[in-house]
Amino acid sequence: METKEFAFNGLVLNGFLMLFVGFLLPITGIAIFVSGIGSEGNISPVVGIVGVLAILFGVLIFRGFIRLEPNEARVMMFFGEYRGTFTLVGFHWVNPFINTKHLSLRARNLDAEPIKVNDKVGNPVMIGMVLVWKLRDTYKAIFEIDSQTMARTAGSNTLGTDVTSIMRAFERFVQIQSDAALRQVAGQYAYDNAEVDTSEPTLRDSGEEINRQLEEKLDERLAMAGIEIVEARINYLAYAPEIAAVMLRRQQASAIISAREKIVEGAVSMVKMALERLSEDGIVELDEEKKAAMVSNLMVVLCGDNTAQPVVNTGTLNM
Repeated sequence: METKEFAFNGLVLNGFLMLFVGFLLPITGIAIFVSGIGSEGNISPVVGIVGVLAILFGVLIFRGFIRLEPNEARVMMFFGEYRGTFTLVGFHWVNPFINTKHLSLRARNLDAEPIKVNDKVGNPVMIGMVLVWKLRDTYKAIFEIDSQTMARTAGSNTLGTDVTSIMRAFERFVQIQSDAALRQVAGQYAYDNAEVDTSEPTLRDSGEEINRQLEEKLDERLAMAGIEIVEARINYLAYAPEIAAVMLRRQQASAIISAREKIVEGAVSMVKMALERLSEDGIVELDEEKKAAMVSNLMVVLCGDNTAQPVVNTGTLNM
């Protein structure tokens, strides 16, 4: 993607050297000013000007110091003109008339609170996500979006130049865009496959695909601000409280039906095996009516929820 960001190539001097010069110049200016005073208290205009300038330049030097830690950057502006991005780690001195915006390039984490959205079939669900992001393009971050407005809080209408206030503005931008992207992605899928084709991906069963689409949507929305998505994952998924009880009963009913199917399947195979063994071993001859009665009794015993109570038959099979 095309970017207008470039490295700062202006004058950069060692910060400790300029710190020494910054202390030395005012002392030198005062010494010049004092030494230029004559016996009658008069002072040469040239000496006075030189002394005053030395003091002013010494004070001005202290405006040009820049200290950067790893994964931090400064956007350099000279009377409103972008002059590049400064990323050299350490203590340095630059033109004191250059205005800077301090940015952090480190990865940041956003744990978004669960929000209520409607899934593909219209069921309200609560869904939350965790997001890891960082700044990639400092030019877009400062000049392509209105971070001044985003940073406004109660009682404060200015952005400031400290890294905390600036990054707080981007955090709010990321939060708003992540909510919009999450709503868009969640609305394309059903919560589960109870009401859709079992081959379709769902929010509950297709986590990797959902996370991949979520990252793509976030990249599209946040690219304008020079923000890169490192990872985006859904970390909370549940039905909304107003339908949670109903959906729980539906899930319980589905589980009971599945369990019953397994029980019936096993009971049928056991009854079949019993009839085949009785016939092969010649233990007893059963006509169709007695086979049906035996099958009925065995199915009741095998499929019943309660323990069967045995009844001892002391008569004959003809009774």
